[in-house]
Amino acid sequence: MQTLQNRWLARLLALCMLLAALPALAAPLGAAGLKARYDSLGPQLASNQFGGPLVLQSEEAQRRIDGSVYAVLDHPFAVVTGALVDPAQWCDILILHLNTKYCRRTEANGETVLELRVGRKVEQDVDSASLLRFGWRPPTKTADYFGIQMTAPEGPYGTRDYTLLVEAVPLPGNRTFLRMGYGLAYGTASSIALQLYLGTAGRDKVGFTRQEPGAQGGEDGFVGGMRGVVERNTMRYYLAIDSYLRSLAAPPSERLEKRLASWFDGTEKFPRQLHEVERDEYLQMKRNEVRRQAAAR
Repeated sequence: MQTLQNRWLARLLALCMLLAALPALAAPLGAAGLKARYDSLGPQLASNQFGGPLVLQSEEAQRRIDGSVYAVLDHPFAVVTGALVDPAQWCDILILHLNTKYCRRTEANGETVLELRVGRKVEQDVDSASLLRFGWRPPTKTADYFGIQMTAPEGPYGTRDYTLLVEAVPLPGNRTFLRMGYGLAYGTASSIALQLYLGTAGRDKVGFTRQEPGAQGGEDGFVGGMRGVVERNTMRYYLAIDSYLRSLAAPPSERLEKRLASWFDGTEKFPRQLHEVERDEYLQMKRNEVRRQAAAR
């Protein structure tokens, strides 16, 4: 009897530890935590598959998946934080993502909301795209830390509890260490939709993490499934931020074309994971979507 009770207690303890750990997957690290992560990732930032100081990590537990990109940016901390502090600027960032059809800032019950329409990888009417409403929380900004987090309670196909966050700390040499986190939870409806997608258009899609032989994914060992979906979108959102920052050095009249070209070129560095459309098709689609977005403001 004692042995049986011990087993049940052990299982209960393991479950409690798992549930307690879930919120931390998408939680901000804070200034001290982000600096410690920079130190611990030193070897990976110096040598990785991305050809630069960048690391992508993801975790999956209890039908929730979170991904994070950690990167050293050749931009001063003040430039990075100045570009990310305004929700209106975030719409200019998020529209770069292939699946973002529209973004606008609104006010609801005294709170700022970013309304996104996400959909297909080709041109699409706004009304036929799915709605994601990210609640905007005022950023945390100090001399040595910047953090902002947005959450959306519901998404398409039964997905929920979306998190989009960015944290940054200054580095010597006018550089910045940035973490871009993206995650979501999913249920039965999401799993069914995913299986349909993976059996058709998404059958060859993979993420960036190498996994054990025999696990779900591609023949070349990259992770697949919902984890692969989250890793691809995490990278796409990171590239949107990076492209926006790169464009700020150009005259205002040239910035849109700079960031569109930078985002597409960034994705083409990883064709196995991110190639979807041809360059001219992406550029024209995004020009049209940006015009539509600007006209509605």
